[in-house]
Amino acid sequence: MKGGRSILRGSVQYLKGVGPRRAERFAKLDVHTGRDLLYHLPYRYEDATTVDAISELKVGQDATVIGRVVSKGVIPTRRRLRVFRAVLRDDSGHIECAWPGRPWLDRTIDKGDLLLASGPVRFYHGRQLQPREHIVLSRASDERGASGDKSAERSAPSGERGERPAAGRVFPVYPATEGLTHRQIRAVIHLNLASLLSDLGDEDPLPGGWLEDLSLPPLAEALRTLHRPPAVSRVEPCRRRLAFEELFFLQLLHARARARLRHEVRGVAFDAPRTLTRSLLEALPFELTAAQRRAWSEIEADMARPSPMNRLLQGDVGSGKTVVAALAMLKAVEAGRQAAIMAPTELLAEQHRRTFEKMLGPLGLEPELLTGAVTGKARRQALERIAAGDARLIVGTHALIQEGVDFAAPGLVVIDEQHRFGVEQRRRLRESGEAPDALVMSATPIPRSLALVLYGDLDLSIIDELPPGRRPIRTAVRGPESRDAAFVFLGDQLAQGRQAYVIYPLVEESETLEARAATVMFEQLQARFPDIAVRLLHGRLSSAEKDEAMRSFLAGDTSLLVATTVIEVGIDVPNATVMIIEDAERFGLAQLHQLRGRVGRGAEQSYCIVFHASETPSERLVAFEKKTDGFELAEEDLRIRGQGDLFGKEQHGAVLLRFAQLDRDFDLLETGRRRARAIVEGDPGLSKPAHRRFRHELDLRYARREALYHVG
Repeated sequence: MKGGRSILRGSVQYLKGVGPRRAERFAKLDVHTGRDLLYHLPYRYEDATTVDAISELKVGQDATVIGRVVSKGVIPTRRRLRVFRAVLRDDSGHIECAWPGRPWLDRTIDKGDLLLASGPVRFYHGRQLQPREHIVLSRASDERGASGDKSAERSAPSGERGERPAAGRVFPVYPATEGLTHRQIRAVIHLNLASLLSDLGDEDPLPGGWLEDLSLPPLAEALRTLHRPPAVSRVEPCRRRLAFEELFFLQLLHARARARLRHEVRGVAFDAPRTLTRSLLEALPFELTAAQRRAWSEIEADMARPSPMNRLLQGDVGSGKTVVAALAMLKAVEAGRQAAIMAPTELLAEQHRRTFEKMLGPLGLEPELLTGAVTGKARRQALERIAAGDARLIVGTHALIQEGVDFAAPGLVVIDEQHRFGVEQRRRLRESGEAPDALVMSATPIPRSLALVLYGDLDLSIIDELPPGRRPIRTAVRGPESRDAAFVFLGDQLAQGRQAYVIYPLVEESETLEARAATVMFEQLQARFPDIAVRLLHGRLSSAEKDEAMRSFLAGDTSLLVATTVIEVGIDVPNATVMIIEDAERFGLAQLHQLRGRVGRGAEQSYCIVFHASETPSERLVAFEKKTDGFELAEEDLRIRGQGDLFGKEQHGAVLLRFAQLDRDFDLLETGRRRARAIVEGDPGLSKPAHRRFRHELDLRYARREALYHVG
């Protein structure tokens, strides 16, 4: 709207059909301005471009019909399955629609509603449509009283109010909220779309030449089509256009953070003779795998540069990340600097200390431990040794970055389990003076596409193979009928002196979830194995109780640990050979893989048995049984569940990706990453005239994250 107030920047309250009350409801959807409404896009579409006449439907056909609800009700069956049924009538005839197991639809579909329904036509006492999708196109009783805003309903597009919409339409279905239905949202957008797009004008953050290269439509055309597609086939190219835009700008943010660290922050070039690293490699009782050598080569090259290293080391459970981290820490010590490794829990920090004592003790290095449990005189002495530089290798928890901890010559910080430490913690490590190199490790394999989105400011090293000779964990997915046999097998393993885990998704029984609770099964297993030491571990215990239970298991005093997922952290218990997981459908693939990784750490054959409660195992569990590679499972998880469940809201509260789908947009991600890095290499400040639009868009999208990254 040239020369006047921008409706894109103005409050959604002042748009046609909204008003103050409805604006409050839009705010629940994070829609505050006209621009927010323009980008509030449908999450699916109902295709009425080919509507079937009810009288012509044939059994076995997949059909889409539009009809008025003439009767409805919930009918119980012999198997206690409640079925919602509704009879639809159009100009040609009527048909019964059935939704087995969905009785609640009786509260959302009313007699007289106009319904679009799509699904297979089956024979059940006559023709019956079993809708796979359905949408209420209009209500029998107007929704005009819902918010007091009548203009949206009066001006609704043809078919939103009438007896039957014209054939040939695609109906967008919008994310909605309580008091604001997708039909109301659709009507509001219909009223305002033309003026919103007019105000947008030719505004497009991407150059026209880029769009031609990538065969993507301009922004205004993409938004218009996504809100009002003439055909469903026109939606995908427009979604990809918005997907590329958000992927490019996220990679531009990461590229600027990476460039600033390389060019504006002082680091240390570690170029001392390789005395300690060579000694460790010669002393190891095994050869590094090719993947370990590749990762170490990348890290060593990074550390030789004068700019601070900022690298993510990913590897599956047992792939040998700790050895590579030890080499990096020794490289810092060779140069007269201190190296620290920060773990998410005290138990894991203590395990790291034991590992480094065994590995590095022969080289004359004694790791210093600093956790919350180190108190009094021991803590004062540890702090003095760190401040004086006498402690060259330090192992600890987040206590390492608390006030009062002063390093004499910080050189490298290794952060174990990256997902426990966010951008904020990484920033605090570099707040003053020369910045130490940072190596962040994760034993939670994630797809490369997800790693580039979440950790794109870090360079990536992947250890994607296991050391030779390591026994694969035998995995079995079983139904309830095999439970007794599994616990007989468990008893045999315990009788041989082995240890085991039994994992449950809930702490206590729930009326709404039929999962076996850890507390109930703990008592049953105590009774079943009266001569075995059984302990219970779950999140509702105090920190001291959890710590004591885990220490007892580590020491071998407890043979059977009944637990919820609090045991996921990478504690090493070589004598644990059996992992039983109940109600496995309630866990994600990555979570199941992490749980499986708690066994198989010793010389004996280990087993993972997971139980499903349904008649047949889910697709996810079938994949879990067949695949042992964590990266393959991560890709499978992304394909099956989609990315929303994998990272949902980014750690600072904003949804990271709204339009991109990482399981099908990897080409766009790689293209966006290449272009972002090329731009930043030539113009780190984005100050050239051709790049000012990029800087403006970054400010709109990521001002808060840029502050965290300290990008100037």
